[in-house]
Amino acid sequence: MGLVQRGAGRGEGAETDAVLGEAAPERLHGKTKCSMLAQAMNGKNAQFAPLEALPPGALVHLDVVQVSEGSSTPLFGLDTAALAARMIEAGEPTWRGRQLAEAIYRQRVADVGSITTLPKALRERLAAEGWQMGRPRIIQVFQSVDGTERYLVQGHDGAAQTVETVWMPEGDEGESGDGSEEAAEGREPEAATGAGKSWSRATICVSSQVGCAVNCQFCLTAKLGLQRNLSAGEIAGQVVAVFDRHSVEVGRDRVNLVFMGMGEPFLNYDNFMASVRLLVQEVGLSPQRMTVSTSGIVPGIERFAQEPPEFRPKLAISLNAPNDEVRAEIMPINRKWPIEAVVEAVRGIRLRPRERITFEYVLLGGVTDRPEHAKEVARLVRRTGLPAKVNLIAWNPGPGIPYAMPQPDAVERFRRTLAGEGVPTYLRRPRGRDIYAACGQLKRTVEGDSRV
Repeated sequence: MGLVQRGAGRGEGAETDAVLGEAAPERLHGKTKCSMLAQAMNGKNAQFAPLEALPPGALVHLDVVQVSEGSSTPLFGLDTAALAARMIEAGEPTWRGRQLAEAIYRQRVADVGSITTLPKALRERLAAEGWQMGRPRIIQVFQSVDGTERYLVQGHDGAAQTVETVWMPEGDEGESGDGSEEAAEGREPEAATGAGKSWSRATICVSSQVGCAVNCQFCLTAKLGLQRNLSAGEIAGQVVAVFDRHSVEVGRDRVNLVFMGMGEPFLNYDNFMASVRLLVQEVGLSPQRMTVSTSGIVPGIERFAQEPPEFRPKLAISLNAPNDEVRAEIMPINRKWPIEAVVEAVRGIRLRPRERITFEYVLLGGVTDRPEHAKEVARLVRRTGLPAKVNLIAWNPGPGIPYAMPQPDAVERFRRTLAGEGVPTYLRRPRGRDIYAACGQLKRTVEGDSRV
């Protein structure tokens, strides 16, 4: 269990801005709009290259810090085939790999010495040779008055760069109307299942990078800049660590995953999709219980469209503005890939029956929350020709972000206007605002330095 703290304080750590955008800084409505650069990790030295220098259609690749091969390589993050290969190298039969995978991902065993399906002599030998589970672990917990929990999660190597994951019991209504079975059929929430469980369903918000390079002007994560990519094991490990904390029973408990935490998943595409495969094949989750959100990385969307449906999560597009002019101001990525380019890429995805594309829309007080904006959004959604819905998110405040929360009547007026235009519209409930766990607030904000 992590240490529970109520009410987080102000931000910590360096606030570098490795971002995507134009070559020269400029001012925009009193806000600095930084040079938009894609950070490419080259060994230990961080190199920066302008995104616009890349050839058209190129996908930005940010290499993960590599872990040296050998017995110290963490087992968590390897699939059954890779684990079997490791066991063969150790002089063991192939089926030992299946035993390892079952222990790591289904039984959630935390260390090699506790895998009781392996002979004791083998466990001792593997431990002596330095075999390590290497599952990410929760080192600090912040608990909201609404039951939401925000975690600082540490990778397998004990790196000081933690990443954030959020547990939302009963969810935030973000999955409503997107094609999930329960949402599509309008079922009532089930009674809490399992001994000692106080929740009937939940949503886990998962990070894909430490920090973010996209530099959305309204988001606290942008203050960190991009620090590094997460490996597939570090992404999937957040989910398994939270499952362990809350005794989630895969196949019985109703838990949705949203890849909407720190980072842009499609700028860490290979590792993101490898984590999805781990979660589907090894942990046993359905991709239809997963949603990935992108700011509009067109080459990533095009690759995503080619993924087989048995491994493809649902897709959400962070729209956040009614037109290109406003979107380019608050999301500099729009200067590289404007709205129509993003929509055209999304049209290439063959959706499942009843599946909808989600357009996420953050309401900024006085900037994107007017009725005329809602009518523009409605026209935009209809013009896509896609089965789609809109999730409205009232902006969640953070220190140093010069925007205002929308007034409740403005939010309701916007929702009514969209719905009146025939667009399926849902309002996501804010969760964990008091602990900086809500959408756009993840910045590793801490209070004190207690760790467990």
